[in-house]
Amino acid sequence: MSQLQAPFDNFYSVIPAGGIGSRLWPLSRADAPKFLHDLTGSGQTLLRDTWDRLAPLSGPDRIMVVTGRAHRAAVEKQLPELSDPNVVLESEPKDSSAAIGLAAAILLKRDPNVVIGSFAADHVIRDIRGFHRSVRESIAVANAGYIAAIGITPSEPAIGFGYIHCGGAIEVEGAPSAVSVNSFVEKPDFETAQSYVASGGYLWNGGMFISRADVLLEQLGKAEPELLAGLTELAEVWDTPERGAVVDRVWPHLAKIAIDYTVAEPAAAEGRLVVVPGDFDWDDVGDFASIAKLHSGGRKSDLAILGENARVLADKSTGVVISQTDRLISLIGVNDIVVVDTPDALLVTTTANAQRVKSVVDALKISGRNDVL
Repeated sequence: MSQLQAPFDNFYSVIPAGGIGSRLWPLSRADAPKFLHDLTGSGQTLLRDTWDRLAPLSGPDRIMVVTGRAHRAAVEKQLPELSDPNVVLESEPKDSSAAIGLAAAILLKRDPNVVIGSFAADHVIRDIRGFHRSVRESIAVANAGYIAAIGITPSEPAIGFGYIHCGGAIEVEGAPSAVSVNSFVEKPDFETAQSYVASGGYLWNGGMFISRADVLLEQLGKAEPELLAGLTELAEVWDTPERGAVVDRVWPHLAKIAIDYTVAEPAAAEGRLVVVPGDFDWDDVGDFASIAKLHSGGRKSDLAILGENARVLADKSTGVVISQTDRLISLIGVNDIVVVDTPDALLVTTTANAQRVKSVVDALKISGRNDVL
């Protein structure tokens, strides 16, 4: 349990629950995205796990979920404590700037002093105490007028994540580990990632941002003034009967761009971004290799098996098998294999090629095979 005694009065957690997790196809689909699956064996979906991590920080009545209209019923089933005013529905996905920016604009209109934290619905964190410690420091940084990012201490030279190049210490009361940010770095090649990890001066970008809502929106508006104008117009009517008509008119025309480009990178260049190093375990479960690693404890000699009724016979085989059918799956002498068996699609690859699954999804879209997406 965390040592946190009570939720923060002015803190609101925002959970963007979007995306289909295309690297986890055919398990993750448009109608059943990654955050609605139990990928850790906890008995709960990733979304529910995320809620349970955040509730002690903000209180269950101050958690907002931004998701697609098609996922509302599933989200509310997973989160019965979620109140209707805290459900924000997107008519179509517009990436994180619009999703997080709209949440910030709505909450700012409700509370001019609100601090918000954005936390993805589909990440895995088991060290709750360490996570809470980093969020507490980040809230202190936000209250001091900065935008805070939680950076993850790298455990390996991963090429699937962006990196944060850390600067010197920042003096903020209540945030002893906070440091400045020199720059954000896009996903590097393996040799570059090795040099980053060896230097000790880089953190993984975990995509967790904490800021006063007004500061975040001001920064977003510098990069995308038209996007800010649209979000502000939506927030003005969000809690009124006019919402539906304004959403239908404004939302389709909003820019589709990640918050890293509209807020984090420009804020770093201006000296307004501060990073709090997170020493807790963290995984964005970005592909099937990540799932295999989660369930094997990092031991390549193991075979991870997921599925309530999975039937697997294995001899000298390693990797991961995920089954949603009652079909018997037999593996003999194969290493680092990935098998995902669903009623209408079968994927067979290796952990080394797990990142390439997205190309299958892209090919299916081009060929019009939307029935399996």
